This record gives sequence, C-alpha cells and structure tokens, in this order.
Amino acid sequence: MINAIINYGFMQRALLAAVLASILSGIIGAVIVEKKLVSMSGGIAHTSFGGIGLGYLFKIPPIITGMIFAVIASISLPVIKRKTQAASDTLIGIFWATGMALGILFIGLTPGYPPDMTSYLFGDILTVSNLYLILLAVLSLIVVIVFVSMFNYWKAYLFDESYLHVIGIDTAFFERLLYILIALTIVLLIKVVGIILAIALLTIPSAIAKLYTKSLKVLMISASLISLSTSIGGLILSYYFNIPSGATIILLAVIIYFGAYIVNKFKK
Repeated sequence: MINAIINYGFMQRALLAAVLASILSGIIGAVIVEKKLVSMSGGIAHTSFGGIGLGYLFKIPPIITGMIFAVIASISLPVIKRKTQAASDTLIGIFWATGMALGILFIGLTPGYPPDMTSYLFGDILTVSNLYLILLAVLSLIVVIVFVSMFNYWKAYLFDESYLHVIGIDTAFFERLLYILIALTIVLLIKVVGIILAIALLTIPSAIAKLYTKSLKVLMISASLISLSTSIGGLILSYYFNIPSGATIILLAVIIYFGAYIVNKFKK
C-alpha cells in the first residue's frame, strides 16, 4: 500500500512535508504549550491571512507575504502590550480580526477570478510545492539548531525566567526569537492543515506527550514523533478515502489524545 502511494511525486512531497512539519510542531508546539501561548499563536495564524491575500493581490508567493505579516504581528504584539498595558486577549482579538479582514479585502481587490483560498483555510498537504518544501526544510534546520545549541537557556526561559535575569541574560531576546519562530512555523503549517487547524497541530501532539513526561527534551521528541504518526496516518487515510487531508490529520490526533488520556487515567 505504501509503495503504491510513494510512486506519485505529489505524495512524495506530501510525505516529506509531513516529516519536516512534525519536527517544527514537536519543538515549537512543546514551547507553546509550556509557555501557554496558544491564544497568541492563534492570533498570529489568522493575522497571516492578510499577508496571504496581499500576495495574491501583488502576484507574490502568498506563503512569503504571509510569513512577513506573521512576523510583524509576532513582534508587535508584546511591544504594544508593554506600551499600552492592554490585555493580551484584547490585542490578540484585534490582530486576529484585522488580519482576516485585510485578507478578505485584498482578495476582493485581486483582478480577475477570485483565487481559491480553501487550501489556506483548511490545508492541503497534497499540493505542496518545491518552494514550500525548501522553506520548511530551512526553518526546521534553524529551529533544531537554535533549540539544541541553547537548550538549557530555553529551559530556564520556559520555567524560571528570574534565573536568567540573575545570571545577566536578556530574556527579551529569547521572547523575540521565540515569537518569530512561532510565526514562521504557523505560516508554514497552514499548507498542511490550514489556518483554522494550524494551532491544533502545534498543541495536540505536545498535549499527548505531556500526559506521560515532564522532561522538556522528551516532550519535544515525543511530540515530534506523535505529530509525524498522525500526519502520515491522516495523509494515507485522506488519500484512500478521498477526504480533506488537514481535517483528517487533526481528527486522528484528537482520537489519539483521548485514547492516551483514558489509558493514562487507568494507569494512575
């Protein structure tokens, strides 16, 4: 069955995308869950829709303009919050709505027949391009290097920021770097499961792994493996049953989460 699938070029690209996306969702997802940044990540995901619409309007690869919008949003959110003392959920809601509204406006202004936005809203891993795979591979390499080379600092940032202050480390640097990596990861995951479900792919595998481990390193590795299994499993199911790939991947992850939760309860 697997041999028949990988004979197709689009399936080969989809499987490679699933592997690379799993690395990102495992590492970045673990950080999002531990740092409680799920809502902020959702805001960034929907803000990026404005960039995707802008890309269609100016005939620029939408994934590029989406990444630019997401990075600007990720940098702006903490700065605006500190300067205005506004509540985080309020700012996230504003960015969320603004990004979606701009995306709809730009798409409406695009000359000719309106582009099909289904793959960006709900994901379509079967249509990934070579450019997407290159961006995914580069970001995966950057994320691995950043977290492996500074793992102890990241662990301190997540669990004990005051310790970093004591030893003279600028935590603002880690915050900015983390938010940028989250923004780039979210935009690249959009092609896998869509804007609406991107946060689920980041959080569910980490939530499953967290049921069984408290170690950050084990959490990241386990979440990556769980994400890989759900992505490939959902991809295969969607191919054979002709159903949306993004939704299938997420539903499979949800089923595994509840199964793991029940097993964990019984074990305790």
